[in-house]
Parts: sequence; C-alpha cells; structure tokens
Amino acid sequence: MALLFAPECAPFAIAAAVLAGLTAIEMLATLMGFSIMEFLGKPDFHGHDGFSGYLSWLNVGGVPLLILIMLALGFFAMTGFAIQAVANAFWAPLPAAVAAIPAILIAVPMVRASSRTVARIVPHDETYAVDLDTLIGRTAEVSLGPLDQGLPGRVRVKDQHGNWHVLRAKAARDQGPLKVGTEVLLVDRKADVFIAIPALADAAGADNQSFREQP
Repeated sequence: MALLFAPECAPFAIAAAVLAGLTAIEMLATLMGFSIMEFLGKPDFHGHDGFSGYLSWLNVGGVPLLILIMLALGFFAMTGFAIQAVANAFWAPLPAAVAAIPAILIAVPMVRASSRTVARIVPHDETYAVDLDTLIGRTAEVSLGPLDQGLPGRVRVKDQHGNWHVLRAKAARDQGPLKVGTEVLLVDRKADVFIAIPALADAAGADNQSFREQP
C-alpha cells in the first residue's frame, strides 16, 4: 500500500485520481440529464498519413473522446503500478520518469485494442451526408439539454431514409426549457443550429417518423 503513495508512483497515482474524478463527474452529470461524453463527442479528423495515421491506428475518432481518455489514464496507471511493484519486489522502485516510459509503451497498444472492442459495443449514430434543410419539420428527441435560448444542446432525428443524425439545437425564442427526452419539432435553423418547439401529438405525419419507431 505504501508503494501506491510513493513519489516514484506519482504519475500513475495522478492518472488514477483523474480517472476516478472523470468517472464521478460523468456519473453525476448523467443523473442531472447531461453527458460529458456526448458533449465532447468523437474527434473528427481525416487522413491516414503521418500523425493522422497514428491517430487512426490508435482508433481516435472511433470511440467517444472521453472513453479514449479514460482508457489511456486507466491503462497508464495500471501498467505503471505493475512495473513499480515488480521493480520493488526485485530491488527498488524505478524513478517515476523511467517507469513512465515503458508504462506508456505498454498502455498504447492496450488502449488501441480495448478502444476497438468498445467501438463495437457502445451504440453510435450512423453519419450520412444530408441536406440539413430536409430535417426541418421533422420530429426529434432532446438527447443533451435542456434546450433553451443559451448554449445549444443536442437532438437526435431520423431523416427520410431512416438514418439517424445528432444535431445542435436551441429552443425557440418564446419557449421554456425542453428537457432531455422531450419530443420536439425542428421548425427552423440558423447555420448549423436548429430551432425547436415541443412536438404536438398530432404533428407527425406518416412520413415523419418519431423516436418511438427506433428499432
């Protein structure tokens, strides 16, 4: 136990503490109807050469950014403590900077392998090119909110082809806050931010599929 708080293990203890803090914050945010994971989303980059190629190999963009950060922190802390435990058993703990190097080298492929597994488990939205104006008039569900006239939240909507999209949205000027889970009608947009009002029970036509139709 003393080894966990030894100066030689400081980088790994800090990583573990940050991981615990992020986990606690995400759990608390989820209880409040907010998700840091969904807010950060997935990194969006293109290219498979140079540094972009390395990021692609690491599966950056394949899973939510928060999950990738938490995996990196967890594996770095775990491998670092393991290295120091082995070193302490045979001689003495390594200097923190020395132990951090193999910890990083071991953690990187572990992050890659685990993130690819997580990408197959965590639900994700399919992304398709679509004219944003065609989504006006469709029924959506607030997924990150509440929606008000301040910072945009997020809504999920299905287009005419049955593909799901996550959009930035605000409540209309005279509307009160729209809570997470509320069905809304997208009535307008300003740039990439949609304007939403509460959806009426009879507002959705036969060709305007609501979220209750999600398979």
